[in-house]
Amino acid sequence: MPSAKPKAAAAAQHFLGEAVKPAKPADAFFHILPVPYTGERYKTSAMASAPDAILAASQQLETWDGRSNPSRHGIHTHGAIDCKGNTEKVLEKISTVVATVVKDEKFPIGLGGDGTISYAMVKGLLDAGVEDFGVIQIDAQADLRDDDNGDAWSEACVMKRIVDEDVPLFQLGVRSLSKEESDARRVYGVKYYDADFLVARNITKVELPSEFPEKVYLSLDIDGFDPSVFPSTTGVPGGLGWWQVLSIIESIAQQADIIGLDFTEFCPQPQQPAYDHAAAQLLYRIMGIVERARL
Repeated sequence: MPSAKPKAAAAAQHFLGEAVKPAKPADAFFHILPVPYTGERYKTSAMASAPDAILAASQQLETWDGRSNPSRHGIHTHGAIDCKGNTEKVLEKISTVVATVVKDEKFPIGLGGDGTISYAMVKGLLDAGVEDFGVIQIDAQADLRDDDNGDAWSEACVMKRIVDEDVPLFQLGVRSLSKEESDARRVYGVKYYDADFLVARNITKVELPSEFPEKVYLSLDIDGFDPSVFPSTTGVPGGLGWWQVLSIIESIAQQADIIGLDFTEFCPQPQQPAYDHAAAQLLYRIMGIVERARL
């Protein structure tokens, strides 16, 4: 019997799909980098499929986000970063692509995957020569451990690696941290509004520290949200709400220039595709906030 013809590889999806013409890199302001990295800590997690799930769900979005059309400035979706092999090599691949995007004066969006990619994204900014910027982290965990059972590149250590680069850090929504991480906040001058402050008082706008840089990179871990909004990798209760997060990000954009972002630790739920759609919509709404503030 003749052998069956191999199936053709699925075409890579671009954000928003046929709703917008895929933009050439030079014509697009927003550059989406799918990074299906999971690391050792979550190597059996569904996070590796998150970029594909979000890109697929984005095909159903409206280009009008309720206030503007961010896609009119062009969205270029890169091919997925090859995440096989040594962690440091993978992070280097990511930072190299980010540096190229930033040098071309474009806006990088890392679509994970594991939260460790935040370090590579920030390193790409540094390698591109960006100076005087800070990182704003929305997350359930502080991620300030020096190592995680001997692994210095664990997601639990990513913000420690960032402050080790002398990049200022401002944390929002944290509700799980160790004594080591609490001490690190003091040593590195990390500013923060934890969830017990933001959620209990329904805070929807934050004021950045007066000394914080005017350029900021936004790192959004999906478990910054309450699990009732997004089922997450950790499921830590007491997290932020949908409109609360968007309002807080908008308040940040009114005070500082957001120069890049990552969106990590989303775990697709095969039987509940609504979460994929929500993740895609969240990303596009943040792009709208950036567009209205910067362009």
